[in-house]
Amino acid sequence: MAKIRYENYDNVSTTKSFSDMLLWSKERRAKKKDLTVQIPQHDAKEIKRLYENRTESSITWIGHSTFLIQLNGVNILTDPVWARRMGFQKRMTEPGIPIDELPNIDVVFISHGHYDHLDFGTIKKLKGNPAFYVPIGLKSAFTQRGYLNVTEASWWDEFSFRSLNMIFVPAQHWTKRSLTDTNTSHWGGWVLVDRISDERIYFVGDTGYFRGFKEIGEKFDLDIVLMPIGAYEPEWFMKDSHINPEDAIKAFLELEGKTFIPMHYGAYRLANDTGPEALERMYKEWDRLELTKEALTVLKLGETLWLK
Repeated sequence: MAKIRYENYDNVSTTKSFSDMLLWSKERRAKKKDLTVQIPQHDAKEIKRLYENRTESSITWIGHSTFLIQLNGVNILTDPVWARRMGFQKRMTEPGIPIDELPNIDVVFISHGHYDHLDFGTIKKLKGNPAFYVPIGLKSAFTQRGYLNVTEASWWDEFSFRSLNMIFVPAQHWTKRSLTDTNTSHWGGWVLVDRISDERIYFVGDTGYFRGFKEIGEKFDLDIVLMPIGAYEPEWFMKDSHINPEDAIKAFLELEGKTFIPMHYGAYRLANDTGPEALERMYKEWDRLELTKEALTVLKLGETLWLK
């Protein structure tokens, strides 16, 4: 029986040839980057407050695409990855909060199966008995490891957990964890709606720029958008699957969100760009468009945004 292979909107392909890979590798060796400047740690982390929190809403950036989100007493992790290495490369920045200092986790959202977004070594160390919400095709990777509280989602599926509504929304990407499983599970983002506080948070996941942002913006009145800005260079190679800072802002404006929080930069060197470069381009575009400073929140590692 043939395996199901999932696709992007408009059948956009992210497949690259072997010669493309060689050219990218050659460009990477030729362009030396300054790796001495890294994304800073926050110097006033509120770990005890987060650990004891049962009532306040908060968003804490752990690093890369990992956030601790607290909504109405529910502790949530997005794409939890505390791995010290990614392939042959060492993690460039420490996670913002040590994993053993997290509170018990209630819910884990996975955007897709790439190793920098799904690390079972990390999941094994989580405290609590979390419910896992994963893209369709990925459940078996959990159940074969003994995790049974796992729910698969197709695009636009909606679920409830306590006071939360959770919707799996499209992205433009791909996935692979072995030689034979390319695109046999899907990819996407998660919109979280807390029915009590009315907070609406969109965790974009990993994506290139695509027309789905307009559609998502039309369906949801979004407060906070957790948007990737890194791993875009060289753009001829990356643009179909990784959004650059300028297009990330374009997508945010189409979503009509209230607050932009950047992510997916500075932890692992997945492409030729660096975390500081991604931030510099983002700031430059934000200023060029004369967008308000109040709509942009750049978190340091381990920094918490406390919501209303």
